[in-house]
Amino acid sequence: MPITHTRRFRVRSYECDAFGHLNNANYLRYMQETAFDASAAAGYDLAEYDRIGKYWLIRETDIEYLRPVFYGDTIEVKTWVMDFHRVRSRRAYEFTREGTTDLVAWAVTDWVFLDRRTGQPNRVTDELANAFFPEGVPQEFPPRQSFPSLPLPPEGKFTTQHRVAWEDIDSAQHVNNAMYLVFIEECGMQVVAAHKWPVQRMLAEGFAILIRSHQIQYTAPALLDDELTISTWVSSVKRSTAIRHYEICRAIDNQRIATIHSLGVWVDLKSGKPIRIPNQLLADFSPNISTE
Repeated sequence: MPITHTRRFRVRSYECDAFGHLNNANYLRYMQETAFDASAAAGYDLAEYDRIGKYWLIRETDIEYLRPVFYGDTIEVKTWVMDFHRVRSRRAYEFTREGTTDLVAWAVTDWVFLDRRTGQPNRVTDELANAFFPEGVPQEFPPRQSFPSLPLPPEGKFTTQHRVAWEDIDSAQHVNNAMYLVFIEECGMQVVAAHKWPVQRMLAEGFAILIRSHQIQYTAPALLDDELTISTWVSSVKRSTAIRHYEICRAIDNQRIATIHSLGVWVDLKSGKPIRIPNQLLADFSPNISTE
């Protein structure tokens, strides 16, 4: 069995969005902090990784939000290593309110083990793997699933620009993984406004689009002053849900930086229950919806 580690976070007001919910990006920040603490508890803190000249970089994140979290809530984040595969490792996370066992979110991150000098993938040593599986590393691990590909964009693909600012950068000198959710949140606000459904109109009509899950793949780092192109479109429209896709590329060379699939749910603000997507909204968004 892998060792598990739990860290508590009290939700602060500035971590919440305009609905009063813990902002989606902050779940990723909690996960990163908990993962750092868990690794340190196993004998591999940041100083130890510096000593051996290695570091972990997140390649993929899969997170599902099950219940809203509010200001003042204390959240327990439990984490453990799921597997090791040559140069990669998956880590699982469970979010619960303190004192309960009810999940408010769950997530998995896929990390790549890199050489600090060359930036190239490095094989995970037996010594490191055994630190996280003190009873012995299992011979078999749960199967992995391929990251879903992007559907073909429609003619009405929507695009925004973002220049990477100093506040976007972390100590690794590239855009922090959580910031990509900040980028697409702003892009999402712009695309709904461009299709005549700004958030103010949705609120006036008594509904909102809440994010149920994110699937994120990071394919290249974005650096300070990079100009990013963020493209978005919709697919898989159902009664009360749809998937909005985001492709983030470096403008100068069109290098893909990240791909994000966001499952949105249309929710009645009074009851908190899913509702049918309004026909007029679907009509207004039709140029931005992929038929693939």
